[in-house]
Amino acid sequence: MTAEVSAPALAEPPRTGGLADSVYATAERDPGLVLFRRRTGSGWVDVTAAEFRDDVRSVAAGLVAVGVQPGDRVALMSRNRYEWAVLDYAIASAAAISVPVYPTSSPAQVGWILSDSGAVCCVTETAEHTAAVDEAAPATLRYRFELDSGGLDALRRTGSDVDPSTVDARRAMVTPDDPASLIYTSGTTGRPKGCVISHANLIAEADNATELLYPVFRAVSKHPASTVLFLPLAHVFGRVIQAGCVRAEVCVGHAPSVRPADLLPDLASFRPTFLLAVPYVFEKVYHTARATAEDIGRAASFDRAARIATRYAECLERQVNGTGPGPGLRLRAAHALYDLLVYRRVRAALGGRVRYAISGGAMLGRRLALFFAGAGIIVYEGYGLTETTAAATVNPPLAPRFGTVGRPFPGTTVRIGEGGEVLVRGPQVFRRYWGSDDPVTTDGFLATGDLGELDDDGYLTITGRVKEILVTTGGKNVAPGPLEDAVRADPLISQCLVLGDDRPYVTALITLDAEAAHRYEKRGGDVAAAVQRAVDAANATVSRAESIRRFRLLDDDFTEQNGLLTPSLKMRRDRIMAAYAAQIEELYQHSSAQPGDEVHT
Repeated sequence: MTAEVSAPALAEPPRTGGLADSVYATAERDPGLVLFRRRTGSGWVDVTAAEFRDDVRSVAAGLVAVGVQPGDRVALMSRNRYEWAVLDYAIASAAAISVPVYPTSSPAQVGWILSDSGAVCCVTETAEHTAAVDEAAPATLRYRFELDSGGLDALRRTGSDVDPSTVDARRAMVTPDDPASLIYTSGTTGRPKGCVISHANLIAEADNATELLYPVFRAVSKHPASTVLFLPLAHVFGRVIQAGCVRAEVCVGHAPSVRPADLLPDLASFRPTFLLAVPYVFEKVYHTARATAEDIGRAASFDRAARIATRYAECLERQVNGTGPGPGLRLRAAHALYDLLVYRRVRAALGGRVRYAISGGAMLGRRLALFFAGAGIIVYEGYGLTETTAAATVNPPLAPRFGTVGRPFPGTTVRIGEGGEVLVRGPQVFRRYWGSDDPVTTDGFLATGDLGELDDDGYLTITGRVKEILVTTGGKNVAPGPLEDAVRADPLISQCLVLGDDRPYVTALITLDAEAAHRYEKRGGDVAAAVQRAVDAANATVSRAESIRRFRLLDDDFTEQNGLLTPSLKMRRDRIMAAYAAQIEELYQHSSAQPGDEVHT
């Protein structure tokens, strides 16, 4: 195993200016370029680079006119939409600092972020968002605008008397090291903290990503590169991809929801060439495809297709890594058949043109990565934090290693520290938390709180979180992530939380995919027995001491709405354990429990 590995930068760091400069430069060079497609009730409307620049400049003028000063914080609470991009670049053009707020945040969460950041202005999307802001607004908040009630037009009117040169002068004040945004952590382990992300952080991440992942951001077919952003732009992952697309002149659309029923029609009408998503989305696409096959009596055929896709992708992986031959004649023939019968339908569900995807936020897992690769969609899995402005590692296009989170991002060094903790150094690593001057790095390295291993070729595998490793009373260390992923492989299962810290054995709380469970029961299936088989299959991947001895089926799923998932769809472990404390205690009433014992509601 390797202890440290580095990768050279692929893009020059910025010497002057900030993130908004690229908007004006593109409009000057190619004013007619379609940079966005704006979602409307009747479809998608093209927005050229010149139109986007004019929108950005007019809104920036409005911010200047109402009194927003250089360095002031401007909060933005909205779902993904074209106006989000306009406001983000307008804030940067006014030399202010954006503070994204998740649109699902409670009044208490909104109040904390507005108060902690000292925001002087807040733009909300809906009346509901405005009410949450009004309920918790600190004294520093002086200006409020609401998109659904014409807030953007109001800003434009207010700024109509501001000379464009005033905005240009503000923009010229910005330097690469100035703060561009305060991006608050998701708060899985405590109160959210504001990460001070500089213009240089965002530009280094965006430019190196577009250079490394050239098949994604460049036109490699008859269709120009394009994407629909549906992960919250309040999250650093979506924010960096948008910045990369603007700088690489890739057409962007916005979708307000990650729910398949809402998202899939947007993908079908926009027809992007690549997507960014979290593992939850890939799992939902896979399970929905299988459920559709099951409804028409083709489940067995789908399962064979999945096995063929996996074998095909494994052969391609060995071929590009120089460890084996590519797919043989029989495998290629079987793959071609199932491409007609199954894989093209999976691609069609995502719009039909998607050939690449970027996954982050949590561990995707080798099984899903191989399936999608075999189905014609290469998923580049990466790893990073808010503190690293998204990716610190990513799988390279010419040598992906599925199941890992890839090699160090260009310009980045990854080190495995004491106890197996992943340490990261690079131009995308932030410098401080808002309101604190305490150092966040040691010798330039950020301690991530994640555990990992580097193989001899420099590929990183995340094995768990330092704070999430379970230590049973028998002294066995258990990383919950891989076991949870193995349980979730079953289409009936939505979420799985593995427990066992300071307990005699490992247990789990399991939630069901309601639609899949209903279909299964309608056909006469025993859901509890099926879940037991899924747990048994997961247990077969670990030692007996790590196996799930008892589990509890819960009535309700973990969701963002009930506060048990973060907006980036990670489980809030502490909150789940508090919400189901009684059920957890029931799982440990019998210390002699054996593998296969189960309790369900």
